[in-house]
Amino acid sequence: MQTGRFATNRVNLNFIRSLTLRQLQIFVVASRYTSFARAAEELHLTQPAVSMQIHQLEDAVGLRLFERVARRLTLTEAGEMLTHHASRILGEIKDAEDAMMSLKQADSGSIDVGIVSSATYFAPKLLALYSHLYPKVDVHFSVGNRDALLRLLQDNAIDLAIMGRPPPELDTLAEPLARHPQVLIAPLNHPLRGARRFDLQELRGDTFLLREPGSGTRMAAETMFRQHLFTPAKTITLGSNETIKQAVMAGMGVSLISLHTLLLELRTGEIALLDVNGTPIERTWQIVHLRSKQLSPTSVIFRQFLLEHAAAHLEREYAAFTSFPADAGT
Repeated sequence: MQTGRFATNRVNLNFIRSLTLRQLQIFVVASRYTSFARAAEELHLTQPAVSMQIHQLEDAVGLRLFERVARRLTLTEAGEMLTHHASRILGEIKDAEDAMMSLKQADSGSIDVGIVSSATYFAPKLLALYSHLYPKVDVHFSVGNRDALLRLLQDNAIDLAIMGRPPPELDTLAEPLARHPQVLIAPLNHPLRGARRFDLQELRGDTFLLREPGSGTRMAAETMFRQHLFTPAKTITLGSNETIKQAVMAGMGVSLISLHTLLLELRTGEIALLDVNGTPIERTWQIVHLRSKQLSPTSVIFRQFLLEHAAAHLEREYAAFTSFPADAGT
């Protein structure tokens, strides 16, 4: 039985009237990190101030939003539900602010961009170039796997998303930005390093290192397995591209990964590309937004900037490695 401030299970139906935007902002940041300390750091507040605002919000709602499980702070069911609603509310308010700002000028305001983790290897350079051209615009970006970006789009928490495959489960508009090759990588001592046009079945004894479920790269690997009627001897799931690259270089196995995550390792010759039939797997980077979202003039200009510059930037960066097969890693 609950005690103290949550002795009753009845939700105060008038709680919306007592909420403040600041409480919602603090709650959304705290729910993102599930940490009051990290939320306080991002919001430039003290941890007690964040705790107080969360407690006031819980009092208004009449339900716990956070709980501690094995010393770890987690969202309750009510907290999970409120996160989505609060994100939508704040997204709508931001849209209104952007619309008002756009009446003054289209080269100011703010943009929230979601980026899949594989795109973090090139997107920040494009964002830096854009910021140089439009210094009055604040560009904020969130990084996550494909599933995380879909949730942000659905919650209206971001204006645009850079991802590898547009989501059929959401009503979105998507335009291609650039080629996005997926390649098979291996340690330098792999016996098939340097072999030409061999079948994927030759790797049946290898361990395949895969990204987590929900990742676009994981989906591409699983599609490749099905198309080649291939079953790896063993798979290991790892949570980031950096971890996968380090594991491959350490000799733990091979992996299908975005070419655009490999610039440093290919330049320094620390990793090998395998010339497997059917690779590189050609995918496309996409710029995506909800069809129902009215993009501000600032977001429209930013989107056009990416459409005009992304492909040329990636071609310049990876010119030495796109004429596959190449002696990368040799």
